[in-house]
Amino acid sequence: MLFIFALLSGAAVLWFMQSWTARVRALEKAIASTPSEELPPLKPTGERELDRIVNALNQLNAKLKTARDESRALSEKLARADRAAALGRMAAQIAHEIRNPIASMRLKAENALVKPLEQQSAALRAILDGIKRLDDLLERLLAITRLGELRRAPVALKPWLQVRIDNVREQAAQTNLALSGDAPDAEWNFDEKSMSRALDNLLLNAVQHTPHGGWIKANIQLHNERCRIAIEDSGPGIAPEQREKIFEPFVSTRGNGAGLGLSIAREIVEAHGGTLRCVESTNGARFEIELPCLKS
Repeated sequence: MLFIFALLSGAAVLWFMQSWTARVRALEKAIASTPSEELPPLKPTGERELDRIVNALNQLNAKLKTARDESRALSEKLARADRAAALGRMAAQIAHEIRNPIASMRLKAENALVKPLEQQSAALRAILDGIKRLDDLLERLLAITRLGELRRAPVALKPWLQVRIDNVREQAAQTNLALSGDAPDAEWNFDEKSMSRALDNLLLNAVQHTPHGGWIKANIQLHNERCRIAIEDSGPGIAPEQREKIFEPFVSTRGNGAGLGLSIAREIVEAHGGTLRCVESTNGARFEIELPCLKS
C-alpha cells in the first residue's frame, strides 16, 4: 500500500508539474508572440499562483500603455513646438534678409530724388542689384518647396560635371583660380535640374572661399552602387565644430551671404536619398555627396 501510495503521489506530482509547465509555456508563448507595444491582456491560466503573475503583468501592461500614450502625446507637443520655433526663426531670418536690401534700396532711392538726373544712374544700378539679390533669395527658398517634384532620369556624368564647372569659370577667373574635374564615362539616375543647383552651390561656395591663385577640384567616382561627388579646394578649410553648423539655413561666413546655398544643397541631396557632408581634408574644405543607385 505504501508503494502504491508513493507511486500515485509521484504520478500526481508529475502531472501537476507537467500541467504547471504547460501553462507557463502557454503564458510565455502568449507574451513572446505579440510585440511589447501591442501586448493584449493575458488570459487566466486556472492556476492561482500563475494567475497572480498574470494579473500583475496585466496591470503593468496597462500602466505601460498609459505611459506610452502620455509619452506619445508629449512627443507630438514637443515636435509641434520645435516646428513652430523653427518656423519662427526662419520667418525672422527671412524677414531680416529681405528687410536689409529693401531698406538700402529705399535710402538710395530717397537720396537719388534730390540729386540731378545724371547722378541718379548709380543709385538705380544699386537698386537693381538689391532687386537681383532679393530675387535670388526667393528663388533659393522656392527651390526647397520643389523637392517633392524630382524627375529622375539617366544623366551622363562626364559632360554634366564639365557644364557645372564651366558655369563658375568666369567667377573663378576673377581671382585666378584653377578649376579641374574628372568623371567616369557613365550615367546615373537623378533629377538633373535640382542636382545641378546643388553642385553649383558647392562650386560657388568653393570659389567664394578659396584665396587668390588657389585651385578647386571636382571629381565623381562610382563604387559599390554609390555615386560619390567630391568638391575640394585649397582654401582655409572649415573647423570640425563648424562642419554641421554651416548646413543650417541663413548661416554664412560672408557678410553679404544669404546662408542658403549649402542648406539647399543638402536638402536636394537628401531628397534623392543621399548624403552631403563636409569631411576632413589635408588641403582646404572638402564636401562629399553620396547618391544611392535608384531607378528612374
